[in-house]
Amino acid sequence: MCKSQASRHGWAIVGVVVLSGSLQGCSNQANKEEGNAPVTAAGAKAAPIPGLASQIHPKPFPRANAPAPQSPGTMLADMSLHTDFDLIAGEMPPAGEPSKAEVTSTTEAYSRIEDNPFLQVGQNPLSTFSIDVDTASYANVRRFLGQNTMPPKDAVRIEELLNYFPYDDPAPTGDTPFSVRVEVAGCPWNAKHRLARIGIKGRPIDQDKRPLSNLVFLIDVSGSMQNANKLPLLKASLQRLVEQLGENDRVAIVVYAGASGLVLPSTSCLNRQAILSALEELQSGGSTNGGAGIQLAYDTAVNHFIRGGTNRVILATDGDFNVGVSSEGDLIRLIEEKAKSGVFLSVLGFGMGNLKDANLEKLADKGNGNYAYIDSPKEAEKVFVQELSSTLVTIAKDVKIQVEFNPTKVGAYRLIGYENRLLQKEDFNDDRKDAGEIGAGHHVTALYELVAPGKIEGLPGVDPLKYQPQPAEGSKTSSDECLTVKLRYKHPEEEKSQLLERGVTDGGTEYARASDDFKFASAVAGFGMLLRGSPTKGSLTYAGVHELAASALGQDPLGYRAEFLALVIKAQQIAR
Repeated sequence: MCKSQASRHGWAIVGVVVLSGSLQGCSNQANKEEGNAPVTAAGAKAAPIPGLASQIHPKPFPRANAPAPQSPGTMLADMSLHTDFDLIAGEMPPAGEPSKAEVTSTTEAYSRIEDNPFLQVGQNPLSTFSIDVDTASYANVRRFLGQNTMPPKDAVRIEELLNYFPYDDPAPTGDTPFSVRVEVAGCPWNAKHRLARIGIKGRPIDQDKRPLSNLVFLIDVSGSMQNANKLPLLKASLQRLVEQLGENDRVAIVVYAGASGLVLPSTSCLNRQAILSALEELQSGGSTNGGAGIQLAYDTAVNHFIRGGTNRVILATDGDFNVGVSSEGDLIRLIEEKAKSGVFLSVLGFGMGNLKDANLEKLADKGNGNYAYIDSPKEAEKVFVQELSSTLVTIAKDVKIQVEFNPTKVGAYRLIGYENRLLQKEDFNDDRKDAGEIGAGHHVTALYELVAPGKIEGLPGVDPLKYQPQPAEGSKTSSDECLTVKLRYKHPEEEKSQLLERGVTDGGTEYARASDDFKFASAVAGFGMLLRGSPTKGSLTYAGVHELAASALGQDPLGYRAEFLALVIKAQQIAR
């Protein structure tokens, strides 16, 4: 079982690589850094690098292990809820509009998503998928609504809406890295159906007990990043993160703009001001081949690899980079290779108008990381302060879920969301198959819509079986269970998976008596179905979703659920 490394203390390193342009392939391995001068991918000293107002040369630092006192925020002063919707809108296609293989809005690009259909248990008794802790879609939807524009259908990934919120699931016990809770109750948009909510909660880690960290920030400073909601917000966000680091953490800044270079050598947070100043000096401009930049980012992470710690590259960009087919393959292979070696990749998306959401989600998926979209200082505060340990610390990798349905209790089912995380049933027991990761304290929610045997006629996407016997409603069975949930996961430094299994019965709970988490999750899923124009939305309306969510705010100390109510109202106003 996964044992927390919370008690470990020592040196943690953060590297910051600045990317200015196109990720067009992977260059040769960069040599180790020399002195304080900028270093090219080949290791030679380089001329001053575009994208930086001046070169930073920090003073030597003493070694220290104690966390530093927290300094005040630098540029993230506005932490109010997103209820004023004061962003400037671009023109976007309405929800429900037919999508192409890759959906483009202005120059934004989203991968095509087709809603999961209902499947008959007699033909498909197993449902298998990878967990997903990305939250980018929710913040991106919020950005569109704030611009008085409905999001494109394919910008709405329901699982990322669900997983944006914390839930009151029980904490894990023993050595397991996460807990599993399953609840079955009525379906609010179809009285004849049932809903099953699977809730996973990762083991939290106190900020002062985080494992050692070796982070590399790979920052895009190309010309497309000059808008206020791109590089300036990015800089402020990373400065906020630096303020959360302890004195035993270290930061390096590497830029890529014509030549890859180490601008700020690995620097202790005892010299925090030098790090903050280096970030402040970053400027946008130009376009370049970013392949050498990402290679240097990984080289930096590998050179300072911390065994048993957090080793992660964090790419911050609007995603506006070009890669050819062959070089894109090289890039993906590099990311996958480094992920297997223990250096993970997470992605932060910024800005609007040319957001390449499809690229960013794919890179994070291949890199064993998560994808978040930063639309405001408030979101930066959520990712880098409230959820810092979840963002940085992986407690389980390659986490897969497989649900087996009892055909005498369930005639058909539909997984809501996770369309691009589906796996083959044989992938569940295959430890070679990549899947998603869970960070410390992360919450993961999945919803299944269930239909009783004999009630599947007329469901979208389901035809009656011609030759197979239909289980009779109320058939006797040796088990009262309606389904079994199985999870496989690996400890971060291991390659052999562990298995968790839980049988679930349906006690006939009415929707009104379900938990607040169940009700709120169903409201969020319903909101996503409305935004996507889902054929399975049943009797849902925005007013109905608002009513469902308002009745289930529960404990909402950070106001995320209250903000959701404002988004529903905004969507209703736009949709009129």
